[in-house]
Amino acid sequence: MFETYIYQPFLNILVFIYWFLGTLNPELADMGIAVILFALVVQILLFPLRIAGERSEEEKKAIINKVEEIKKQYSHEPIKQRIEIKKVMRGNARMVISTSLNLFIQLSLVLMLYRIFATGLVGADFHLLYSFMPRIDHINLMFLGKYDLSHTNTTLNILQSIMIFVVELLVAMRTTSLIRKKNIAILQIILPLGSYFIFMFLPAGKKLFVITALTFSAVYHVVRLLTETFDRLMIRLTPPASATETKSEVAPTITSPIEEKHH
Repeated sequence: MFETYIYQPFLNILVFIYWFLGTLNPELADMGIAVILFALVVQILLFPLRIAGERSEEEKKAIINKVEEIKKQYSHEPIKQRIEIKKVMRGNARMVISTSLNLFIQLSLVLMLYRIFATGLVGADFHLLYSFMPRIDHINLMFLGKYDLSHTNTTLNILQSIMIFVVELLVAMRTTSLIRKKNIAILQIILPLGSYFIFMFLPAGKKLFVITALTFSAVYHVVRLLTETFDRLMIRLTPPASATETKSEVAPTITSPIEEKHH
């Protein structure tokens, strides 16, 4: 199922991009350039999920707060506590499904990229190319004639860790919660270091994909940060609406019968 519905389609997309670049200009027949374009295509396809994920952040906070309240309220009634927590989760099934789907997609991408750059592009999986795809006998895996995408590369690994730090920094700048900022500050140190050692022995092609995806994410966060900063600035500069002034109604002058006689 993974090979047929996830790995094979994306492998064909990547190979097609590589072939198309070669038809435009033989010098563009560089799998590194194809990987960058491929990563951008994947990010665009996943963009609706990114937006949905941001919208569900507030829902997540509300659910966490509700669960904490239930735990305190039914601290001495574990059975009742579990029942109430299940009710909360069932009432927010859309968010749970969205989060699970996102995790599944991320895991699938990791497995797909590892296989593509470890064995797929070397030729082991060329039999998975669709029949209508152009035949390619050899793929240039040297990005810019310098980085072998099928082997690990320290420079790209360091660049990947730097990009992770940049993205986490931008996320922290957009976050208003102090607790959330503290957690992100910890991640700013742990994630870059951890990713460096985790990805140390993985193919450089995967790192190039991740670097491109992180760059896309960084640009997105910069745009959102500027937009949110501008919105907050406009709110501060906009004068508060003045209280509605009550117009006093002028009572009609009543002329007495005596005054009318004098006139």
